[in-house]
Amino acid sequence: MSDKTTHENKDVRVTLEQQNGYSFLVHFDDAQIDDLMTDEAAPLGAGAGPNPARLLLAAVANCLSASLLFALRKFHNQPGGLRAEAVAHIQRDAAGRWRIPTASVVLQLAEGAEQHQQLERILGQFEEFCIVTQSVRAGIAVDVVVKDAHGNILLGGPSTQAGA
Repeated sequence: MSDKTTHENKDVRVTLEQQNGYSFLVHFDDAQIDDLMTDEAAPLGAGAGPNPARLLLAAVANCLSASLLFALRKFHNQPGGLRAEAVAHIQRDAAGRWRIPTASVVLQLAEGAEQHQQLERILGQFEEFCIVTQSVRAGIAVDVVVKDAHGNILLGGPSTQAGA
């Protein structure tokens, strides 16, 4: 966790390259992480990897799990294996487009509540430290730029260019 007196900006960067159909190879730039294949489910894609909705859901559940684990350990608890189950409730919006209006995450501790110190305090604040969940809850401003093969900007502007 960062010091509140320090103002930090951190960029997280990924690069995607289409493989075929709707599958993409995701490269996690500046990280020692293996590339990940993503794909849309049938009938659009072949389901060769997780689709964006599953990745978003996994990110929310993972972040909440890590935040709870961090908070438990901060208060000198020694939690066992934590389990998370997450469900995205996908439905059509008023325009008939698929959206994720709600998601549910269940975090399961390996031990009883009585085995943890400061649990009420932990449960009251751990979600606030989950960068992904809080970002999704608040909404994310996403600037989009589309370029052609010559580098011409077809949509968006220079201030929003990825990689600029």
